[in-house]
Amino acid sequence: MDYTILAPIGSVVALLFALYLALKVKRAPEGNDLMKKISLAVRKGANAYLKRQYTGVIIFFAVMFIILLVLALLGYLTIFVPFAFLTGGFFSGLSGFIGMKIATAANARTAHAAQNSLNSGLRISFSSGAVMGFVVVGLGLLDISIWYFLLKAVFSGLPEAEQIQSITSAMLTFGMGASSMALFARVGGGIFTKAADVGADLVGKVEAGIPEDDPRNPAVIADNVGDNVGDVAGMGADLYESYVGSIISTGALAVAAGLGFSGVTIPMVMAAIGILASIIGTFFVRTKEGASQKNLLTALRRGTWISAILVAGAAFPIIYFFLGSDRIGLYGAVISGLLAGILIGFFTEYFTSDSYKPTRKLAKTSLTGPATIIIGGISLGMLSTALPVIIVGVSVLVSYYISGGAADFNMGLYGIGLSAVGMLSTLGITLATDAYGPVADNAGGIAEMAHLGEEVRERTDALDSLGNTTAATGKGFAIGSAALTALALIASYIAEVKILAPDFNFDLSITNPSVLVGLFVGGMLPFLFASLTMDAVGRAAQSIVVEVRRQFREITGLMDGNAEPDYASCVDICTKSAQKEMILPAILAVIAPIVVGLILGVNGVAGMLAGATVCGFILAVMMANSGGAWDNAKKYIEGGAHGGKGSDAHKAAVVGDTVGDPFKDTSGPSINILIKLLSMVSIVFASVVIAFSLIK
Repeated sequence: MDYTILAPIGSVVALLFALYLALKVKRAPEGNDLMKKISLAVRKGANAYLKRQYTGVIIFFAVMFIILLVLALLGYLTIFVPFAFLTGGFFSGLSGFIGMKIATAANARTAHAAQNSLNSGLRISFSSGAVMGFVVVGLGLLDISIWYFLLKAVFSGLPEAEQIQSITSAMLTFGMGASSMALFARVGGGIFTKAADVGADLVGKVEAGIPEDDPRNPAVIADNVGDNVGDVAGMGADLYESYVGSIISTGALAVAAGLGFSGVTIPMVMAAIGILASIIGTFFVRTKEGASQKNLLTALRRGTWISAILVAGAAFPIIYFFLGSDRIGLYGAVISGLLAGILIGFFTEYFTSDSYKPTRKLAKTSLTGPATIIIGGISLGMLSTALPVIIVGVSVLVSYYISGGAADFNMGLYGIGLSAVGMLSTLGITLATDAYGPVADNAGGIAEMAHLGEEVRERTDALDSLGNTTAATGKGFAIGSAALTALALIASYIAEVKILAPDFNFDLSITNPSVLVGLFVGGMLPFLFASLTMDAVGRAAQSIVVEVRRQFREITGLMDGNAEPDYASCVDICTKSAQKEMILPAILAVIAPIVVGLILGVNGVAGMLAGATVCGFILAVMMANSGGAWDNAKKYIEGGAHGGKGSDAHKAAVVGDTVGDPFKDTSGPSINILIKLLSMVSIVFASVVIAFSLIK
């Protein structure tokens, strides 16, 4: 029996469960007419943004398809590459689109459910986040399965070793499509959401002194739209890319390790088992009325931990059955990846949650003004990089050596790939704990704008605050998984070059000028990329600030609540700005590895990938954790600490949070896509670099 059939079965189960959850959410009441009206405005804004984004993305994919098709016809790529590129992008975009549709349908329903109890609000918002999680793993595994069985049929006449090599080589390339789509979704969505958020906060909270999500603020609908297009559609596309990248790259590494079809089957079966474990875990996420932040976190942790334990239990017989007792060390690699994911999540939570000392200490610095809280937040972010780096480093070493890397280098690399698969195996529920946050945030906004009772706002604020922590945890998980996936992809790149040019002599020593220059260029790229995206948010936010000030000044009766603001103009400004500003960062990510390869050659590209992975991982962790801590420090003060809302400490915290917004929701999470996309582009264009590079 070909056990890879479990992969498409697992994908169908995931999609059916997502459908069940979506119908469950849709059956819940949406609330009164005003709540429905607000939710509809958010939904329309999100749909309008995605329609314009996908129009631009289609042009990019059409151009890239033609380039790849020409290279295929010239013999530099197989003919399947251009089509695999398209399907990777299509399924990645589709997963984000579906997740966003259900998130925008769940916001008012969550607010209405929160009128009954905290647990009711949690169940609706978490179910909508779980739709995102299971759509991502379902479509990702479906895409992998379609190409695997198609290519297996096409190459069935080849000897087994060549057959596996041809299958995995072609499959690696659809990761470039997924990476490209993820970059557009993450960068464009991140610019949109933070331009709206920064503009709304600077003019609404700081200048006008009105509460967050006040219906008088013209940018409030754009802010709620942004939560969905950035943190739901963007995050979904991002983790879709990591998910498929880890499975495919591990399959490709199985070829070099000499594990045959069994080595390719293991990550696919692990992914299918992970889906079942994640489904079981979702049924354990529930809480009680009046739960503290720690109680709420425990409720979410319970689901992810149960899923991880189930995967850990299933991984041993899977590896034993397919590879025998001689390779049982690979089980240690899976456990290493699972533990690394859990630990990175925990320490991210420690540094960003107001339940712990670092964020509470940061909140206290607001007593002396905006400057000190900004200094404290940057310091906290820098400090928080140490443990994730150590955790990933230990995971890599353990995975490599326990898999037999000391005796067989390629087997060690396969172990590193399998640890990434282990980390991402429970993505269905891990992503659910992240994607639910924007829904809770939107629900709080609707509760404020619809003038629901104070107890409703308290419940949605509790869920929103938890969402800030789980979002930070999710970003930490995404960045950690990106680092492991990128390492596996670098190994896949080297393996791909050896397949294309068996006589090529790699010299990856630090004394090789091409490698050294490549390291410097790679180390610089995440900073350049972060600069471009931060600047983009700043420019887009300036447009929103000007528009909000204009409306406050020109619309008679707006500040008194006797007139309605022009919400649509702010949504339109954010949409246009995001589309314009995301072009340069996206082009940089695609062009950089090709230019470096043509100038510095294969060795230079390897150096660039190493430099980008190391610096990108550290910078992304720092930015995500600084931003998360600033956000929760503000929430902690709003809960009554240090003078509460309206105090000088609160105003300082709002400034810190405003600085942190593009850190945690635009630049930081986009960097992990950058480091994977660089690897994917390098793999796809490896044959071109080998043929035309100036330095051989």
